[in-house]
Amino acid sequence: MAKPRKRHKQQELFRHGGKRAGAGRPKQRARASEHHKKRPALKPYEPIHVVLRATPEVGSLRRRDLYRAVRRALLATIGRESCRIVHISLQGSHIHLIVEADNRIALARGMQAFQISAAKHINAALSKRGTSRPGARTPAAPHARHSSDPHRSSTKRRGPVFSDRYHARIIRSPRQAHHSLAYVLNNWRHHGEHRDAIARTWRIDPFSSGPSFDGWRDLDASTLEWPVTYEPLPVWQPKTWLLREGWRKQGLIDPAFVPGRKSAPIAAVLAE
Repeated sequence: MAKPRKRHKQQELFRHGGKRAGAGRPKQRARASEHHKKRPALKPYEPIHVVLRATPEVGSLRRRDLYRAVRRALLATIGRESCRIVHISLQGSHIHLIVEADNRIALARGMQAFQISAAKHINAALSKRGTSRPGARTPAAPHARHSSDPHRSSTKRRGPVFSDRYHARIIRSPRQAHHSLAYVLNNWRHHGEHRDAIARTWRIDPFSSGPSFDGWRDLDASTLEWPVTYEPLPVWQPKTWLLREGWRKQGLIDPAFVPGRKSAPIAAVLAE
């Protein structure tokens, strides 16, 4: 008798991969990185709320030398009309931006240019300070020349400044524009920076574009007195209707407003 024909048995595929809990590259940092998905299409009349996170080695961005470094980066990139930074706020570990861009590609290239310039100037400031973070020394290079200035580092810092892909949220309504403006310009109150001994005398945050903002309630920012050496951050005047007029339908911004976790759609993403 003929032997029975062996039937092919389908082997189970992808036993060690596929979509399942715990799959994929393990996290390298305490915070999850921004998803590398294709960004949605952007219309020229839609502003964007952008967040850039700094690496822990940089330390707090709310320091005089790093403020000046970011200001130089803004001056270097302000000529880009296709991607315009309208508002900015420097916090300890991140930067908030409200940007207008012609399209998705213009936004990506504009943010890339700003991050490159900011990283260059921040690294230069950290090298001059002689430390990559408060209380830490920058390790000397094996063949670095010794400088006569004891406060100048013997090596130039070249490490990364921004730790992740930037997060962006499109602003599509007057209400969302109002919330985003209040959240960005008053973000220092969200982080408790206004409780500092020196900051208690400030009505608005000098580490932001607040001094040049004309939408404060019961406050004319142009009448506020700052030190003679203070130079405001250079930003564009808004061109989109939402940032020029639309947000005002919700009322002016209260300078004493303290943003909470639900004050803007982006707040949940930034929650510590």
